[in-house]
Order: sequence, then C-alpha cells, then structure tokens
Amino acid sequence: MSFGTGRIWMNGKLVDWSDAKVHIGSHVIHYGSGVFEGARCYDTPDGAAVFRLDAHVRRLYDSAKIYRMDYEDLGPDEFHEAILDTIRANRYNACYIRPLLYRGYDTLGVNPFSCPVEAAILVWEWGAYLGEDALEHGVDVQVSSWGRGAPNRFPSVAKSTANYANSQLIKMEATLNGYAEGIALDPRGFVSEGSGQNIFVVRDGMITTPPSADSILPGITRDVVVTLAGDLGFEVREETLPREALYIADEVFFTGTAAEISPIRSIDKITIGSGKRGPITAAIQRRFFDVINGRVADTHGWLKFVYGDPRVTAAHPAEAAAGAG
Repeated sequence: MSFGTGRIWMNGKLVDWSDAKVHIGSHVIHYGSGVFEGARCYDTPDGAAVFRLDAHVRRLYDSAKIYRMDYEDLGPDEFHEAILDTIRANRYNACYIRPLLYRGYDTLGVNPFSCPVEAAILVWEWGAYLGEDALEHGVDVQVSSWGRGAPNRFPSVAKSTANYANSQLIKMEATLNGYAEGIALDPRGFVSEGSGQNIFVVRDGMITTPPSADSILPGITRDVVVTLAGDLGFEVREETLPREALYIADEVFFTGTAAEISPIRSIDKITIGSGKRGPITAAIQRRFFDVINGRVADTHGWLKFVYGDPRVTAAHPAEAAAGAG
C-alpha cells in the first residue's frame, strides 16, 4: 500500500482512504485550527516498532491544550492504542504516521469553541524526506527571507497546522531557488530552524543547537540526538547562534522525524567544512539508525512494538502463548 490507499482512523472508526472526508465548512479549513504529529514506524529485526510514540502522543495533547482543544473521546493512552490499531489495520511493518486533532463543522466565526474537536490518524509508506542520497552526501540549503514568528505571537512549542503556513513559504522559496531546504531566522535575526527540522552546528568538536526561546519547535528527534550525542561522549549546548556561525561551522545537520538526521553540505552557496558529511554527524547518524533499526539495544525504551513485544515473549513464552490464544 502507499499514500492514497488503505485505511484511516477517524473519530474512533477505520474508514477507507477515499471515505475519509471533512465538511468544507470545518473550522480547520478556514482558520488552520488543528494540531498534528509526525512519527515513524520502523521494520526492525524484532518486528515493526514505532519510535518515541509516547513522546509524540504527549506533544499532540500538549499542543491541543495550548490551543484549548479538549478532545474528550480518547485520552492519550487510548489514542496511543488507536495509532497502533491503525498500523495493524494497514498491515504495515514500516510507515509514516500522521495523527491529527482538528476543529470540525459548526460555525464559521473566528471563535472556535462551538466547533467539535475531531481526530484522525493516517499512515503511509514514506522514505527519506530529503532523499536517500541526502543522508550520506548532504543537502544544499539557503537562509530564508522568511523568518519565524516572535514569542507571544504563535506558540512555537505547539505543532499547529497554522504554524506550517510559515513553513510552506520557507520551503517553496528554497525549492524555487534550487535548494533542498531553507533555514529560518528568529525575529532577532538569530538561527531558528528549518521549515520542518531542527538544526545542529558543530565547531571544534562542540555541538550547539538553538534553544526553545529562539522560536523553535522542540523536536523529539532533536531530543534523541542530544541523548545519543551524550552517549557517544560529545558535549551538546543549547545556545543562541548568529547567522554567520552557520558559514564557519565544521559540520551542520538537520534533525526531524521526516528528515531523520540529514547533513548539510552548503548554506547560501558557502561550503560547510569539507562539503561532506562530517565525522560527528556520521557517528550520531550511525547510532540513530542502529537504534531505530534494532541493530543495538534500545536502552532508552524508545521502541514500541506494533504486533507484540518480542522481549516480553522471550522472557515469558508461556504467558505470551496463552494470551495469543
């Protein structure tokens, strides 16, 4: 199956992809009143496993809380299971996951409170966001003319559909100018993030990433990279970065659920380091893929198995067999 086929979970029911519809008067269409997540399920040697599912569901509900969207039909734990059920219904071993909470149809004023909060979960096969080649050879990017919003304008901590209108402008400008991606600056002119990725800068062995105060979405993959870098003995700092720090870096890389860990080889046509994936980026990237592909132990408990946890089966085979019956 691929994008446009299979089953979608909507408000507690699995429906065919072609039947997953919302009313044209839905509040989300007119005012962007929705929050969403992007997660991945990986095909590991022990079976299909969703990476950081708990963290993604928690952020989804945090985003909804910020926008006063009370989804009362399911709590986080039940929504967690609905995601797994949707993957199972589509029989995927690897897929991209898009949970969504949005305001549906009632009135068309800006005031959203009378509009029902509805939910959907989509899953589909999706490879490397910036291309398989980008994971090894890196991408060419530009600093965008479009910046991120100021604090107390749009909540950057919330993964809101409305916020991604800004992301589209960044991405379209970069695409039309011949780049793979754009980097946004914050309202003060400091480095913020990509259109849908966090950014890390390496110089003299030190890894730096912009803090939450610099209009970033605190990414789940960003958090993973900080943890893995520490495991590998690297120091990571959260620090405000001027634009020029990008140009003189030894290495720069993007992180995100879609982009995973993608090196950047040039910015504004200035070569970064040697113009190739650097050694620190490569080391973190290698450990990341070893974890998500099940080649090393999941010591942080990041993998949630879709079709049953093989570690439980191995430890308690009799109970697992009884439960299966």
